[in-house]
Amino acid sequence: MMIALKAATPQLPRTTAVADHVVAVDETDSTNALAVQMIGDGSLTLPDHQDGELAVAVVAADRQTAGRGRNGHKWVSQPGRCLTMSYAVRIPRAIATDESVNGWLQMIAGLVTLDALNGMIEEYGAAPNQPDCSLELKWPNDVFCHGLKLGGLLSELVIPPSSGTGTDADADDDVVIVFGVGLNLALGACRLPTPQSTSLQLHVSGLPSFGEMRDAVAERQVEGFRERLVKFIADPKGQAESLREEVKAVCWARGRQVEAHFTDGTTLTGEAIGLNEDASLILRTQDGTDHTVRTADVGVL
Repeated sequence: MMIALKAATPQLPRTTAVADHVVAVDETDSTNALAVQMIGDGSLTLPDHQDGELAVAVVAADRQTAGRGRNGHKWVSQPGRCLTMSYAVRIPRAIATDESVNGWLQMIAGLVTLDALNGMIEEYGAAPNQPDCSLELKWPNDVFCHGLKLGGLLSELVIPPSSGTGTDADADDDVVIVFGVGLNLALGACRLPTPQSTSLQLHVSGLPSFGEMRDAVAERQVEGFRERLVKFIADPKGQAESLREEVKAVCWARGRQVEAHFTDGTTLTGEAIGLNEDASLILRTQDGTDHTVRTADVGVL
């Protein structure tokens, strides 16, 4: 019999020191939904994007009662065991809505998350239990470890309310992207929600307490989003090429037979052979035809 865990407001001193705004609650339906609501009602504001500078706001909860994944999937988490946070950034509308480059925003979120996890592991002198327990990304939005789902990412575009002053011409040229991140950090094997999921503590020894892990990972994510997005905003096309090489090195799906489940209910099976310039997946079917997959949920066969 599992004992129900009580939610507590996240303590995030390191994250608070580097973020522009931190909202921490013990429980909410979804950190993404709360961030979107607060942006809409003006209680969470971000300065307009300036060259070389990028504000990052954080919304954190210990428990989500209605966590969301991609394509309407439910994200299940446990208080005191799982990182559930959203990061809000304000970027130019032209980049956020440009389909030739905006697919890389989700890839950036994945790379930021891998960097944060690996950096935290290194900081505390922890080490994988097995050599094949490296962290990878399953296109387009999952964090994998040892072939199992460790976490998920969900990005949403939000149009912030007008300042109403009429003095800032750039205000209407920016939008807010909310990146939701859910990570199983300290779940025991008996608490995993599905046989396909996993938790960091099951693969890495020498980790600190959950609270320390959460704060250290979130601090790094704030800094990672700020650094990577500033570079991307300055040169989207150039960054896309370097990002493609980075993702290639950590792409779990690459070279595997996968099944793409599309939003219209159809599926496509083939080998994931790489990414296009716009971050879409190239799927090669058995007849040798290459297909472009943009809005699909991809799982192993």
